[in-house]
Formats: sequence, structure tokens, C-alpha cells
Amino acid sequence: METFADKVIAFNRHLTYTGNLPEGFRVMNPFMDNPETMKVMDEFYHKYYHDTEKRRFIIGINPSRNGAGVTGVPFTDTKRLESACDIQMKSARTHEVSSVFLYDMIEAYGGTARFYQNFYINSPFPLAIIRETAGGAWLNANYYDDPELFESVKEFMIDSLHKYIGMGLDTTEVFILGKKNADYIRRLNAEEKLFDRLTVLEHPRFIQQYRLKEKQLYIDKYLQAFHGR
Repeated sequence: METFADKVIAFNRHLTYTGNLPEGFRVMNPFMDNPETMKVMDEFYHKYYHDTEKRRFIIGINPSRNGAGVTGVPFTDTKRLESACDIQMKSARTHEVSSVFLYDMIEAYGGTARFYQNFYINSPFPLAIIRETAGGAWLNANYYDDPELFESVKEFMIDSLHKYIGMGLDTTEVFILGKKNADYIRRLNAEEKLFDRLTVLEHPRFIQQYRLKEKQLYIDKYLQAFHGR
């Protein structure tokens, strides 16, 4: 029988974006850019998702170039991949702010095995988006940063969300990270009727950057939301 891991790995192996993008935006696909990404991603999902259990869904925005944009695992930089998941990535070494909060929360939840047994995390646009600055540098971008960008990727996002649900997700409640992200997910949900209830939580990056002194309060808020039913 096909496991949850098999479905996620197959999705990632065939993940490609061929649609249009506004000028100044690019998509990074770690599964094509680095052969080791596919290897560690495969190891991660076989370790934590090698079953046929349903899971609850946590929705991010889109991967960062230093988190899932390298490891292929949402909200997981190479440091947390090694220290928390015991999976080493030799070809890259990254630090991603959101990953720090997420794994502190996971530890408070009961650890990686327990957390990933119950939850699946991904983003409506599952590839990293970068934007060129006036000086020629490339920085992380969100799918909603530009109206034309959102319209360009909207159908791909809807298709991705339907595919996640098909992997075996509980659709009675979804947890959305980031208030602006939630505004857009509400719009998509109104059109597609994907989830019964939407619960919004502050984004890990926001917490780490702007509410660090209150971090434990936000960890508690996550845990209360997860245990609330």
C-alpha cells in the first residue's frame, strides 16, 4: 500500500513550475538544483511518514531559499535537519530564522516523531520565490508580494493544495501561518471549498524577528491551537 511518504516524495520528484512570472521574479527548485536535496528529503519522509495515517495540515507561505529551498523539507534548515531530525546534508549549511522557532515549538510539542506523526507542513506555492533588487541582489519573496505574481501562480497553488489533500490530510481544520497569508488562503478556500475551518497563527519568522521576548507565549499559543479539539 502506498504510504504518506510515498505520496509526498512522488509529488516532490515531479514538482516543477513552468508558468509565467512577472519580470524580476524567479523560482528556485531545490529538487532540481541539488541532487542531495532529493536524498535528504527522501530520508526525512521515510523516517517520519512511512504509514497511511491521516495528518493535520499546517500551511506556510512559500519556502525560503535557506530553509526548504535547500533541504526540501518545509521550515527546516540544514542545522535543524541534522540536530533535530538526525539527517545530515553535506553539500550545504544553512540557517533559517523560521526553522528556529518551529523546532523549538516541535520540541515543546513532544519531539519530531510525535509532531510529524500528527502534522504535515507545506506551502500553497511549494517552491522558493526570489525577487531581484534594484542593486541586482536576489532576496526571498512571498507569493502575495505582487498582485501580478499572485495571479500568475494562483492556479498552480490551487492544484498543489488539492494534491496535498489527496495525500491524506484531515480537512476539518487547517492551520495557517501568517495573517496576510491567511487572507489569501481564505480567498482560495472560498472558491475551492478545501477546508472546513481556518485557524490563523503568527508566522514563525515574525515571532523570531519581532516578538522574541514573548516567544514562549507564542509556542503556548501554537500548542493550545493544536490540542484545542
